Amino acid sequence: MTRADLAVAGTRAVTVRVDDEIDLVGIVLPAELPRPLPAGARSLTFVLAHGFTNSVSRAPFLRVAGWLRRFGEVRALDFRGHGRSGGGSGVGGDPELRDIDAGVAAARADGADAVVTVGLSMGGGAALRQAALGRHRPDAVVSVSAVSRWYVRDTWPMRRVHWLLETTAGRRLGSRLVRLRLDEPWLTPPPAPLEVVNGIAPTPLLLVHGDRDEYFPLEHFRTLAQAAGPTATAWVVPGFGHAESGATAPLVERIGRWASATING
Repeated sequence: MTRADLAVAGTRAVTVRVDDEIDLVGIVLPAELPRPLPAGARSLTFVLAHGFTNSVSRAPFLRVAGWLRRFGEVRALDFRGHGRSGGGSGVGGDPELRDIDAGVAAARADGADAVVTVGLSMGGGAALRQAALGRHRPDAVVSVSAVSRWYVRDTWPMRRVHWLLETTAGRRLGSRLVRLRLDEPWLTPPPAPLEVVNGIAPTPLLLVHGDRDEYFPLEHFRTLAQAAGPTATAWVVPGFGHAESGATAPLVERIGRWASATING
């Protein structure tokens, strides 16, 4: 399936400048609600954040965005160092927090009523950190397939990711094959999602993880859910793998229903 196959009428391009002068390029998909909102209900705008090495132009991500637009407008930006955005990737650190913060601010500047951030994998961890530490907090946050701590090498896919990040050959390959541009390695690691997730409350939080995630075992989900506290909603999804590539229409629709009920319940 190509990007053209997934094109949505009314989709528009958008460019957002982050506070450190990086330009992020992305798309806005109009809502396609199955029925009009009830009187007095708030319309939803989703700020959808992709995973590491992914992009808003790729088919798995566009499928998720297409399913989600049944519940509200979807805004998505290529993280820095990815796709057509400028800068270099910080691999889920403070630069990505700034990117999501800029996305939320841009949505509100464009008149968004209720903003729900939905992050996938790297985007999931960045969404947690932004909801706890950002300047422009969302009205609700959904984190899917997120890591809890840094420098994870427990699984073969993550050992492969670290080879991509930490070796000259890996960095060259990433640049050539997936157009990934990396920033300099961290000198001091920023607080990990696990260290800040308890600061998200009272903002509603949904944590979603698959029991077949090959990147981050359920240990990451369990520790995040425990640290988030009793106000967070936490789902283990049987048969679900990882992030965009593993997401299904029923799962995304379930997330959309949770967001709608949380904002307008």
